[in-house]
Amino acid sequence: MFIWEGVSEFVAVAETESFTAAAKRLGISTAQVSRQVSALETRLSTKLFYRTTRKVSATEAGQTYYQHCRQVLDGLEEAERAMTNLQLIPKGKLRLTAPITFGEKVIAPMVNNFVLRYPELEVQLNLTNQKLDLVAGGYDLAVRLGKLEDSSMMAKRLSSRTLYVCASQEYLSTYGVPHSLSELEQHNCLQGNLDYWRFQERGKPHNIRIKGNIMCDSGWALLDAAVKGIGIVQLPDYYVQPSLASGELVSLLERYQEADDGIWAIYPHNRHLSPKVRMLLDYLSERLQPTGKRSL
Repeated sequence: MFIWEGVSEFVAVAETESFTAAAKRLGISTAQVSRQVSALETRLSTKLFYRTTRKVSATEAGQTYYQHCRQVLDGLEEAERAMTNLQLIPKGKLRLTAPITFGEKVIAPMVNNFVLRYPELEVQLNLTNQKLDLVAGGYDLAVRLGKLEDSSMMAKRLSSRTLYVCASQEYLSTYGVPHSLSELEQHNCLQGNLDYWRFQERGKPHNIRIKGNIMCDSGWALLDAAVKGIGIVQLPDYYVQPSLASGELVSLLERYQEADDGIWAIYPHNRHLSPKVRMLLDYLSERLQPTGKRSL
């Protein structure tokens, strides 16, 4: 069995030809270096150095032993560099899941750019609106929107999203502009998966039942209907921002706008957060800027 004690001190003395210089290199006392080298010589039953008041030089046995010890130390240094590179260069498999639309529009392009930066990664991105079991599915992380359900998962808030109520100028010119929540009853409200819209009134959440002549579980389809003047729609920012910026749609009832939803990354509590996952989390968090300022 190899005993490491004294080897670092021996190599430092052999390379500096001085117990004092070796002690300075190692950050310990000269006396400690001398004790460790003497103990090493005793253990090996071999004299490793010739010592004089002016110079320290390795014996023939010491030179042979130094060559072998240097190789061992070089190997350890190479091993440490390899571990450091693993920390700095993400590689290997990375499995994550995200909602379909937000994943297609926002997350997938960012993940693709992350892979361009670190091509040794092998990414599996599952876009689904189902809440998958991360542990059973072997996922490293999931991106979730809105309020999180109680679970044993760890969560990191990446950013936020804003819900907008909007309509086209054509629709508003024909049917008028609603200025209060109660006026929505008089308008054609394009319905998604839910039959209500979310607002905030006097600082508290307030849901309003809505009805209209189109019901669809696709946000893009509802956006198209709103742009074509069919009705009013409530959708998250990543659907409507380009149309709001171009003037195709007009934002309504902003004083009743609900507080921003969270955009979250969740990952198993009992799973070690590997460097590649941590770096992806940081990457997404940096690029998921506040509404309207996202960059890929």
